Amino acid sequence: MLLRVLKDLIGGWNSPKEGDSIRLAYEYLNRSHNEKAIEILSALLKRKPDCVDGLILRGTVKRAMGRPLEALVDLKRAAALAPNDHRCLYELAAVSYLLGDIRLALEYCERLRRVAPELNAIYMLQSQIQLRGEDYFQILGRVLDFIKPRTYVEIGIEQGNSIRLVKPPTLAIGIDPNPQLTGPPPENFRVFAETSDAFFAGHDLHTELGGLPVDLAFIDGMHHFEFALRDFANLERSGTRDSTILIHDCYPLDRETADRDQHHVFWSGDIWRLIVLLKKYRPDLSIQTIGTPPTGLGLVRNLDPGSSYLLEHYDRLYDEFLSLDYSYLDEDKAGKLNLFPNEWEKISTLLKVTR
Repeated sequence: MLLRVLKDLIGGWNSPKEGDSIRLAYEYLNRSHNEKAIEILSALLKRKPDCVDGLILRGTVKRAMGRPLEALVDLKRAAALAPNDHRCLYELAAVSYLLGDIRLALEYCERLRRVAPELNAIYMLQSQIQLRGEDYFQILGRVLDFIKPRTYVEIGIEQGNSIRLVKPPTLAIGIDPNPQLTGPPPENFRVFAETSDAFFAGHDLHTELGGLPVDLAFIDGMHHFEFALRDFANLERSGTRDSTILIHDCYPLDRETADRDQHHVFWSGDIWRLIVLLKKYRPDLSIQTIGTPPTGLGLVRNLDPGSSYLLEHYDRLYDEFLSLDYSYLDEDKAGKLNLFPNEWEKISTLLKVTR
């Protein structure tokens, strides 16, 4: 995990001057010999106390080993030498968070976003600092284990990581115009390589599920609220009062990452508008947004399969909520999006099943 963070998230460590020691430290890290890596780095820093790469890497290893105060010493020294080094700023944000200084952690995050706006890791860290707790993937797994649905539908499966959480005998359907599964799908689920609009236009979901309703669905497709609106309306028609629909990306990090145009890898789009829409025009629904990193997880229950309101008034609803500016959330974002504590004991109380 540590090496993945170092290499994949905050970049490589390429120092032609001290490369041999850095590479040797990496070799020890690769074998989980963290103390030996620190020994190599400490020897390097004794010879060259101003080696920024060595300071940052030693601080990173100490932070990962649960020694944040020691890490902070190395990282502050590195920051004095290289104040805009994105690796150092990332680690300072992470260490500040571990030490409980949320304000300072977020300040480092903002600095890092100015220095390296393309760095996906910083958005993930910032969302973890703001929301905390288990991420949406972990909560999805808990929901599956708790509900034990007979049927499951997922829109937007990509590589299939989340749909693979679904275990037999649950019958699962995945819908994605460009699925990129890393292996053959398990026997308990089928994949439809088409858009969700095309799927619902050309298939009867009850039939595809062997005559059963949708017990649990997860919407994680296109990051524009109107797609999620159509998906929700179509899934609701095949559910029951006890069914649950989960909607990813309902609690945006900020205006930039909630834009309808994608500017960075980290992007939630304007799915938040769907929560506001449902609260206004479907007060019969039970609507919560669980505060899961990185961008919240909508949880909607008390469905009404007989309701046609959303599709009948689709054009008007689209126009109304597309014109709603993000500034609507500036005051009381948590209240307007029905933010719910990211605590499993409380989340489980929302998932009563009577079937």
